[in-house]
Amino acid sequence: MIDPIQIDKSVDLDFGNVISAYNPGSVILSPDGSRVAYGVEISSSIPGNVAPAEAVVTHGNNNYAITLPTSFSLYHQENPNQILVIDQFTVEALTGENIDVLKIGATLNLEANQPAGYYTNDSGFNVTVSYN
Repeated sequence: MIDPIQIDKSVDLDFGNVISAYNPGSVILSPDGSRVAYGVEISSSIPGNVAPAEAVVTHGNNNYAITLPTSFSLYHQENPNQILVIDQFTVEALTGENIDVLKIGATLNLEANQPAGYYTNDSGFNVTVSYN
C-alpha cells in the first residue's frame, strides 16, 4: 500500500512592484525570495509584496517528481489585452519527514513601456507532483 501524495498551495507567486522601461526587461524571482531586474527597475523603497510561490507536498517515504509549467500569462486588471508572461520556473524543496515545502520562483517578462497596473490571473498555474 502506497501513501497518497497531495500538494496544497500556501502562498501565491508575487514579483512585487516593478517599474517598466523603454526597452523590454525581466525580473527573476528566486525560490529564496530574492529578485534581480534586467532592463527594468525594482523599487527598494516600495518593494510591494515579494514572495515565491509556496506549496506543501504530503507524501509517504517515496520519491516523487515535480512538474512545473512552461509559461503562464498574467492579465492587466483593467485592460486584459495587456499581458505579462512568466516563464523559467524554478523550485527548491525544503524536505521534512513525509512533508516537503516547495518554494517556486520564475522570470517575469516585460515588454517595452509595459502599462502600469495590477496584473493577475485567477486561474493560477499548475504544479504537479507524482511518485517516481
